[in-house]
Amino acid sequence: QVQLVESGGGLVQAGGSLRLSCAASGRTFSSYALGWFRQAPGEEREFVADISRRGATFYAESVKGRFTIARDNAKNTVYLQMSSLKPKDTAVYYCAAYATTSYCTISSDARDYSNWGRGTQVPVAS
Repeated sequence: QVQLVESGGGLVQAGGSLRLSCAASGRTFSSYALGWFRQAPGEEREFVADISRRGATFYAESVKGRFTIARDNAKNTVYLQMSSLKPKDTAVYYCAAYATTSYCTISSDARDYSNWGRGTQVPVAS
């Protein structure tokens, strides 16, 4: 198991940028595939981006070209760089992880993730 703690959320104006961080406990961080999900008020949790152990990435269409996911195994941290933010990006953002022996696998299905942070709020003002 790995414990995940998000940070970096906060109010931002439309068109602005923000970088979220997710710090993980434990010494096996590199054994996990990682993802970011979000949940807007009154909506279902949705996939945002994920990154494999090797660094392959995949994005939801709604954020492609605006968001970038990255991982730093030396710091046990995964990042989500968000730019050109829109009011519809307003949500609580969660990082998630699942252990895998594969260096290539990534998943946009929340059910595959066994470890979740508590989330960080990102309100985007118009």
